[in-house]
Amino acid sequence: MNAERLLAMPMTAWIYPLLGLVFYGVASAMGFADTLAPGMTGIVFAVVLIPVIFGAIFAAVYHAEVIAHWSGEPYGTLVLTAAVTVIEVALIASIMLSGKDGSPALARDTVYAVVMTVCTGLTGLCILVGGLRYREQSFRVSGASAYLTVLLVLATLTLILPNYTRETPGPSYSDSQLAFAAIVTVVLYGAFLYIQTVRHRDYFIADAGEGDWHSNLSIRRVAISAALLLVALIAVVLLSKKFSVVVEVAREAIGAPPPVTGLVVAILILLPEGIAAVRAARSDALQKSLNLALGSALATIGMTFPAVAIVALHLDKPLVLGLDASDAVLLALTLLVSTLTFATGRTNILNGFVHLVIFATFLFLTFQP
Repeated sequence: MNAERLLAMPMTAWIYPLLGLVFYGVASAMGFADTLAPGMTGIVFAVVLIPVIFGAIFAAVYHAEVIAHWSGEPYGTLVLTAAVTVIEVALIASIMLSGKDGSPALARDTVYAVVMTVCTGLTGLCILVGGLRYREQSFRVSGASAYLTVLLVLATLTLILPNYTRETPGPSYSDSQLAFAAIVTVVLYGAFLYIQTVRHRDYFIADAGEGDWHSNLSIRRVAISAALLLVALIAVVLLSKKFSVVVEVAREAIGAPPPVTGLVVAILILLPEGIAAVRAARSDALQKSLNLALGSALATIGMTFPAVAIVALHLDKPLVLGLDASDAVLLALTLLVSTLTFATGRTNILNGFVHLVIFATFLFLTFQP
């Protein structure tokens, strides 16, 4: 995002948050909540809902970027990550709680899809775009290593280890194990945030001059964006339950397997932040791209998993966590390749192609398991 776009707020940045609240009120009054009306009425509702919720999400991320540039790095990426995580938790929780049995595997499918999409698709695209334009790009190895180390531990605790515990059958934790995993996840993610923002802030900043646009933003301008960010997030949270109904109906209509729902949720929440990451790579700011991309993957586990665990424990909802064998192998390959890619501090188009091939394999196996 450039300084001119920051200073000149587009109309959509305030129209869509307000439109989202109005649409929610009208839809609720018409009874469109837990079911989708049959026939043309339901189709019209879905057609209108999708641009409204997408507009509210993009508006939320726009205002988060305004606040992010005012606060500077690495705090800026944390503002974006927090906004996206609120949206993600709302979507996952709404789908989990829909219907009689909900979707006990949705949290696992979404977390897995986010990690794979970020570490292969988004990262690969950023590296490829930057490599095509600049041949090679550099970043801080210390920062990338910190991201990957924490991501490796959290992914193992939430997606692999539940398959091998003996207190409960199947790929799930018992209540006590789930509570413990949620607590240590929060603690580890909190320690990472302390390292990122206080103790070793320089690990995540490639250029000391980055983030100086905040001097062009008045306190009034930032306050307006903060208020509209809150409105946009409220609109997205309220509309997420209705959007979940549309997603499930569409998935069943095309006969897609259940993990596709998690993939759709992951792409939806990553789309605005992904655009910002690719834009940064095109501007030769790969470090910022990695902060946005890898930060999203970490926040998905570090903040979304504990939130979903609390919902599951409080409402006594089943929560399936462990991946099957093929997905576990693909996740291990992704983390290994990511470690090798970010070990040198420089990337080129070959690294991008390798990550994108893994992402294509992930997409294919999601639809054809």
